[in-house]
Amino acid sequence: MPSRPPPRITIKDLARDLGMSVATVARAFHSGGTIAEATRQTVLKRAGELGYQPNALARGMITRRTRIVGVVLADLENPFYPQVLTRLTEALQEAGFNVMLVVAEPSGSVDAALRLLLSYRPEYAIVLATTLATDAVAACRAAGTPLLFFNRAPAGEEACAVVCDNAAGAAAMADHLVASGARRLAFLSGRPDTSTNAERRAGFLERCAAHGLPSPQEAPAGAFTYAAGYAAAQRLLAGPERPEALFCANDILAIGALQAARREFGLRIPQDLAIAGFDDIAMAAWPEHDLTTLHQPIPAMVEVATGWVSRAAAGEAPPRGTLRLPGTLVVRGTTRPGAASCPTPALENQA
Repeated sequence: MPSRPPPRITIKDLARDLGMSVATVARAFHSGGTIAEATRQTVLKRAGELGYQPNALARGMITRRTRIVGVVLADLENPFYPQVLTRLTEALQEAGFNVMLVVAEPSGSVDAALRLLLSYRPEYAIVLATTLATDAVAACRAAGTPLLFFNRAPAGEEACAVVCDNAAGAAAMADHLVASGARRLAFLSGRPDTSTNAERRAGFLERCAAHGLPSPQEAPAGAFTYAAGYAAAQRLLAGPERPEALFCANDILAIGALQAARREFGLRIPQDLAIAGFDDIAMAAWPEHDLTTLHQPIPAMVEVATGWVSRAAAGEAPPRGTLRLPGTLVVRGTTRPGAASCPTPALENQA
């Protein structure tokens, strides 16, 4: 029969062991608590010996300052989001905040996940997801929880968001593909209900039109996954008029398309078909892929998000509008040489 774990040490147990009041012991764990330094060190030393850990959540319920940042995440199949989550969590923890993660169901919107998150009463919320959140702003306003959208441009002027300039990045990719000699272009899309997909599609198609090119063929994948990219590329490349260059709405789609082009059709990349993506995930630089892509400014976006949370914690009202930061074209082996750049960042609807 398995042995039961030892009972958890409570603050009352620690106070009893030290012969101190619970209030005195509690002040030792609070950075602003009024307590002699020698007494604080005595409490902390004995707590370590007994294995006592203060309950930050319970203390936060009393002080109403949990310093919890709730993050809503969806689409874990897309390697871009775990990479971002790692950087964002590290930055927030270094700034002294706690991170609570809620993962939305792939088939649903983030609204249900956000409601679950708000039931734990985080001080701040960050929506890091691809699907559109229709009621997120209203739900957070009702709960008194400041909300930031990350890599998602919400509708409405009252929301606060930081994103890569998707349209400008896609336009830069169109410039690059045209400069490399391609004239028959195609766009492989992901989920249609995402701001990233819509903005990248619009930026790409508009710049192709500005170059006087025929409207690019479109291959809807319906999801941001390797399998969806592979299948969509199969359908596109089996058609009567094969494109010379294929721009995919993100890198994992592009990697799927790249493998389909090579395995199913024996195409040489980039001689027979140029392929490019968006995000610059770690896999894009692998020698097997060597994918041309648009690098998202994740460190800068994380810095903006962390600064926003820190200023909100200091009592500043969060800004309204969408901050668009420029991406960087990264040319690798899946396209011929070419060059383009993105414009400087612009803050829209700033209150």
